[in-house]
Amino acid sequence: MTTHTIGIIMNGVTGRMGTNQHLLRSIKEIIAQGGVKISADEVIMPDPILVGRNEAKLQELCKRSGVQKYTTDLESVLSDPSYQVYFDAQVTGRRAPAIKKAIQAGKHIYCEKPTGTTTEEALELYELCEAAGLKHGVVQDKLWLPGMLKLKRLMENDFFGKILSVRGEFGYWVFEGHSVPAQRPSWNYRKEDDGGIIVDMLCHWRYVLDNLFGNVKAVSCLGATHIEERIDENGKPYKCTADDACYATFELEGDVIAHFNSSWTVRVRRDDLLTLQVDGTKGSAVAGLRECYIQHYGNTPKPVWNPDIEQPINFYEGWSKVPQQEPFDNAFKAQWELFLKHLVQDTPFPWGLKEGAKGVQLAEKGIESWEKKCWVNIDEL
Repeated sequence: MTTHTIGIIMNGVTGRMGTNQHLLRSIKEIIAQGGVKISADEVIMPDPILVGRNEAKLQELCKRSGVQKYTTDLESVLSDPSYQVYFDAQVTGRRAPAIKKAIQAGKHIYCEKPTGTTTEEALELYELCEAAGLKHGVVQDKLWLPGMLKLKRLMENDFFGKILSVRGEFGYWVFEGHSVPAQRPSWNYRKEDDGGIIVDMLCHWRYVLDNLFGNVKAVSCLGATHIEERIDENGKPYKCTADDACYATFELEGDVIAHFNSSWTVRVRRDDLLTLQVDGTKGSAVAGLRECYIQHYGNTPKPVWNPDIEQPINFYEGWSKVPQQEPFDNAFKAQWELFLKHLVQDTPFPWGLKEGAKGVQLAEKGIESWEKKCWVNIDEL
């Protein structure tokens, strides 16, 4: 058996997403399954080292994950040739400077989004990697969620006919901390710390829309800071300076209209924390993170507006649940495996730093639209 060992510098994995999705549910699971099998006698085996600023947290993570190595000295591992890949899941403001150091050290790059605090910064990372001949990837996890994959299968089989519109509902109530502790970090609600739901979520909606429904051509966006004060991790009140809700409409190629409500100040009464409704001439679908429900043209009811009587139609009855036709892996793990194959086999991997820059661009244009109260075109990068 030939084993291709890939040394991975994992920076920022003490945070929630880095710990749960990237370390425990991706890299740890890939190691546990014996690596990524690429042929009958070849596997790719990740060899991670955990990097962070808090040694106690790193030691605890090593115990939980079974990873043997950690360090608080990023410079030392960047100079170590046994590590070919640099992964970054730090807070946004620290990401680009660290990635630049990794590029200078000749490391391939895989990172979380947003990839920078500005489009210019994010695009520079792409250009630096390309100039250095390095491979690169950006986490675009929602593309591998079971609900999104089911939507994609429906589109491939022309279930929708001509797609007319996409409506996304994302979010949940994030407690302010006055009585119930908050379930998100306080930096998310401070603009000076690169927080805000527009910066966070429009990066996601860019790759979802571009990859599934058509490239984004223009955006009209309204942000809001609905909660003015929250309590931080130390029990101290702080002023919220970043947006906690975003109401955005997108014009896509092919005359498709998409609208996404994103909010940390909404209470959920829908199938999941994220739902996408896709309406077409032949049928419609509503997809959550894992499940997908469909209604064909032939199952569409014919309501008549009459507010003076009880509604005679149960609108849920005409929908069918898409069956589980294949196994689905963790979305983050699925993309990690594709990136590892890209490193070893040079298989296609279109979700690189340029795609990450497009996400930052849409967030910037969304903020510009909010400030100007107008539609803003999205230029090609």
